[in-house]
Amino acid sequence: MKTILVPTQSIATMRSTLETALLLARRTGAYIEGFPLRIAIPPYVVAELTAGLTMDAYDAQRDEEVAELRRLFETFMQEHDVPPSGTAGNRPCSGWLAAAPEDEGFIGSHGRAFDMTIMSRLDADSPGLHRRAIESALFESGRPVLLAPPAAPKQIASNIMIHWNGSTEQARANAFAMPLLHLAERVTVLTVVGGQDVPGPSADYILRQLQHNGIAAKPIRVKLGDRETGAAVLDAARAEGCDLLVKGAFTRNRLRQMIFGGATSHIMEHADLPVLMAH
Repeated sequence: MKTILVPTQSIATMRSTLETALLLARRTGAYIEGFPLRIAIPPYVVAELTAGLTMDAYDAQRDEEVAELRRLFETFMQEHDVPPSGTAGNRPCSGWLAAAPEDEGFIGSHGRAFDMTIMSRLDADSPGLHRRAIESALFESGRPVLLAPPAAPKQIASNIMIHWNGSTEQARANAFAMPLLHLAERVTVLTVVGGQDVPGPSADYILRQLQHNGIAAKPIRVKLGDRETGAAVLDAARAEGCDLLVKGAFTRNRLRQMIFGGATSHIMEHADLPVLMAH
């Protein structure tokens, strides 16, 4: 986990996202790259927006928005003594990508060149741009996404929980998380009895795989009861004092998740700890 991409927005949870990224970067000596996340506005909409306003004035306003996002990112890094990239030493460094296009789909392509993309989790106030950006990173980058909670944790990846549900998506998330699993002091593999599972190996096989990789993981089993699977997972992580959850994303297809709900959607909207996700 040596390269981290952080799409930067003017949202209330941006600082906690940067704090979470910095916590991880300090553990791994990573480079953090920020860029301005902006919606791509079609030309005919621009024409309507600029009615009574010159294009030069409109462009200046957009430029100022980008400049403010850059100030937010660079000021945070300066406050936390994170130098620009190119500085010698195995410690966090940072950089700003000024040439990013106005398109949330850019995350899906640019994110392929990073070990991880970090964004804040969804909440009731999250704009559509934020949701689409997370999906672009999950479905198009081929890399994991770390969703930061509204309040940054005090530490990260020291006590990790894997929610094993038998799926391909979860196996991929486990593989991406392997560098962090090796850093952890404690790793648990959770099975939700009666939860949303798919046909696949039992948690016993995952425990054996991890042990062969030098990770002394322990099993945890909880009953679903009258909860949703996502709620049961978050309750278990909270009870164990975990500071990272590893979760496969969208084992059920997105349409079913939208209509009927699902563990991924619940966790994306309610997690109070960092969640490493992969599709």
